[in-house]
Amino acid sequence: MKKDLLTINDFSREGVLTLFEMSADLKEKRTNGIEHLPLKGKSLGMIFNKHSTRTRISFEVGMYELGGQALFLTGDQLQLNRGETLKDSAQVLSRYLNGILIRTHDHQEVIDLAEHATIPVINGLTDLNHPVQILADIFTIKEKFGKIENIKIAYVGDYNNVTYSWVTGASLMGMELSIACPPDFKPDSLPPLSGDGKVEFFEDPLKAVKDADIIYTDVWISMGDSGDLEKKEKLLAPYQINQKLLDATGKKSLVMHCLPAHRGMEITSEVLDGKDSIVFDQAENRLHVQKAILETLLS
Repeated sequence: MKKDLLTINDFSREGVLTLFEMSADLKEKRTNGIEHLPLKGKSLGMIFNKHSTRTRISFEVGMYELGGQALFLTGDQLQLNRGETLKDSAQVLSRYLNGILIRTHDHQEVIDLAEHATIPVINGLTDLNHPVQILADIFTIKEKFGKIENIKIAYVGDYNNVTYSWVTGASLMGMELSIACPPDFKPDSLPPLSGDGKVEFFEDPLKAVKDADIIYTDVWISMGDSGDLEKKEKLLAPYQINQKLLDATGKKSLVMHCLPAHRGMEITSEVLDGKDSIVFDQAENRLHVQKAILETLLS
């Protein structure tokens, strides 16, 4: 039976830990130049309706390094934008490919694609969530701290698709998540929680980051955002990750950002480039974790 990755909860906690063991092994193999081609002769279709740097390149390189190939497809290249139904496209792509990665706006589109496809579907980001990002982030934390349980993450800024996936990921993996955002940005409800992690909201970022092992942020203006963006930036200005906020943890804490970063807005260059930043380590780990996802789902 085929397995999809539409949200982190599509994996059990044990499944995520197994994925991380594979990721570490794949990272070591790559470092040592050891060839590993479990997906030789297999193809991944990559549908992109949103711009991408890390997601596109890491999946494309990942398929190549596993022995397969990736086909980059945009909405204007497919018949979907000319009236073909998602159901018909899913059935046709299932005859040609071994898996589909989709990065799009509407999360329901991903759900519908997975429902009609007979091959694995991977969510490369929607307006609702971003599971492949947070899986790589949690792997990076495990790498740095040697554990996952009882690690405290303070997420500071806009509540968006990355935050949503942090809620599901922290809950599943037994982590503590403090979210600092303006009151108007707090969601009416949380996604389904499937573990024993703890999630709390704070209006005051200084309180949220106290005792945090990780301070995490994302852009204030996400792709597709509309409305009064200038007002949004003003509301979020007190939630910038800077040296003062980093010092407020009261301990040696590390800084993460899923990138791209708008330096001087949600994070200062001083912190992003500082000794406590592991931003580019987490970016690299997108490749290793996604290779593990591909091998798990497509082999």
